[in-house]
Amino acid sequence: MMAVTETAALTGPAEPSFRPRPSVLARLARNRSALIGGAVVLAFVLMAVLAPLLPLADPLKSNFLAIRKPPSELYWFGTDELGRDLVSRLFFGAQASLLAGIISVLIALAIGVPFGLLAGWYGGWIDAGISRVTEAMLACPFLILAIAFAAVLGPSLTNAMIAIGLSAVPVFIRLVRAQVMSVKAEDFVEGARAVGARDLRIVVRHILPNILSPIVVQSTLFMAQAIILEAALSFLGLGQQPPAPSWGQMLNVAKNFMEQAPWMSIAPGICIFLAVLGFNLLGDGLRDVLDPKEN
Repeated sequence: MMAVTETAALTGPAEPSFRPRPSVLARLARNRSALIGGAVVLAFVLMAVLAPLLPLADPLKSNFLAIRKPPSELYWFGTDELGRDLVSRLFFGAQASLLAGIISVLIALAIGVPFGLLAGWYGGWIDAGISRVTEAMLACPFLILAIAFAAVLGPSLTNAMIAIGLSAVPVFIRLVRAQVMSVKAEDFVEGARAVGARDLRIVVRHILPNILSPIVVQSTLFMAQAIILEAALSFLGLGQQPPAPSWGQMLNVAKNFMEQAPWMSIAPGICIFLAVLGFNLLGDGLRDVLDPKEN
């Protein structure tokens, strides 16, 4: 007994057997993918926000003395078929792409989350009906479904955003439904039922906060898809209408001048690539940070 006491005195007090879990921001700051993606996304957000404030050329004003000028000190990315500065059109085109991503996600969330909650919580014929409609929509390729909605609604940026959002609704319904079915079997939900809490209170106060992480990750990843879809719809003439700038619409025009003015397609193509890459990296980083199994 004396030896044990002396040993404890020599070694000092025992170290605690647990370590405090780092906060979400701390884990996010250590995730290289999230940091790179967030920096790229922030750069495009600043492009869109600062476009009206910067001393840029009018993106709609034609200059027939500078038609299809190559990149130079005066025109950093060159000009298009009407002599408009591509730098200015890229900055203002970022507004259309980011707006399409944000509004499309909000539309998909506004419809998909409530129906997913209903299907996952109540089950039975409600789940069966919602699931059958969801499966029917998922049977159609995502791009084809968006083109169909956009064609019915008419060509415009607003209708393109609605079409993209409606096309993504089944994805969010299935995600939310699966998460609700997993969480509603937990003990804290059963405890809320035992004390007489109503269904609406349980879903809003207990289930929804516990499924926000996968919804946030899916929303971030879908914004990358929405940017591609907006560019595709604008390329097909179903999105942003000329002369308003849009990366997809710029590519649609540039395809006619690939040999004479290749810079017309390079600049918007790189912007689309980087924006999609940024949101994908940010989404992957958020998934790693918010996944409790990885932390």
